Amino acid sequence: MDTVRILTALVAGEVCGKDIGEAPGGLTADGLCELYKLSKSHDLAHLVGDALNKCGGFEKIAAGADDAGRAAVTKVKEKFDNQIFMAVYRYEKINYELGNLRGVLCGAGIDFIPLKGSVIREYYPEPWMRTSCDIDILVHESEVEAAAQLIVGKLGYTYEKRNYHDISLMSEGGVHLELHYSIKENMENIDALLAECWSYAESADGHEYRFTNEFFMFHQLAHASYHFLHGGCGIRPFLDIYLLREKMTYDREALCAMLERTKIKGFSEAAVRLSDAWFGDGEYDDITRRMERFVLAGGVYGNTENSVAVGQQTERGRLGYILHRVWLPYDILCTNYPRLRGRRYLQPFYEIKRWFRIFDPKVRKNQSGTLNAIKNLSDEKKDEVNRMLSDLGMI
Repeated sequence: MDTVRILTALVAGEVCGKDIGEAPGGLTADGLCELYKLSKSHDLAHLVGDALNKCGGFEKIAAGADDAGRAAVTKVKEKFDNQIFMAVYRYEKINYELGNLRGVLCGAGIDFIPLKGSVIREYYPEPWMRTSCDIDILVHESEVEAAAQLIVGKLGYTYEKRNYHDISLMSEGGVHLELHYSIKENMENIDALLAECWSYAESADGHEYRFTNEFFMFHQLAHASYHFLHGGCGIRPFLDIYLLREKMTYDREALCAMLERTKIKGFSEAAVRLSDAWFGDGEYDDITRRMERFVLAGGVYGNTENSVAVGQQTERGRLGYILHRVWLPYDILCTNYPRLRGRRYLQPFYEIKRWFRIFDPKVRKNQSGTLNAIKNLSDEKKDEVNRMLSDLGMI
């Protein structure tokens, strides 16, 4: 039984119009438990569960099980069904809040661009299928504080904090909003183009703008490359890429020029091949096999081992990575402390201030996990990641 192949086949049937066929064939009650764990770790359990419901997969598995197995199938089915319910519920809440935000921003004459899931879900068979943990909206930096105060005053959101590229707000109903004034990722190769994002925006409806299709596709690939280099991005971005390539019309030459300019063409081409292998009719190669292992190990948000393995390659070894963690480069430190921007002479003060965060139990636990990952990272893992990054042109 290959749990990954079953998962991708079920998702391809649910979302991409592929024939599920005998995807659950040979799946046991124990295998169903593994399928649930894997799909949930990549925020795809709602898609897998709905596909199993549609093809009678749960009944097929239960039919070949003993009493204990049938009880286990029933229990796991309840978990899958709960994920479906939660996906629909989350979508309805987010969609309701997005409608309110559109009304308030348009009414105030503030130009804005919906980002990520708010747009991508239009390419899914049903919008609830593309889950999101928050709403991402971009406004001009000159208007971000006014927009935030407007949202607080008109919609009752709570102003949480200002980050290096967004203001974090929370609705009364518990929907998180990232009000972006920048989409840069602190990666020199992609940030120059991401900084030009408004020049690739077109009016969609009054003060609501959309990126051109070419730039929207570029942004998805660039964002995926950022998360990939920080421990993993999960399976879902590859599903997004597959659907956008299949359903969205765009100038491939213009996109290719953007990818070449930002030096992520190698990653992007491999990401497309992996998405085709998972959800289309593509075949694996050595690079996509290594990418698959890396992505599956990291889950939807990546993990510390992956992050450390990448960091040791990009920072030239264990010592370089540790020094990078202890003394952050100026631009990265500014992401944690926006007030440092333009005041480089204060960098030593803010480095020391950051060190004192070690007294925070959460920070101390995170740092302890990182140090353990550095100590326990195997040579095999380092070699695997080094070869993968080299093949992708990322080091």
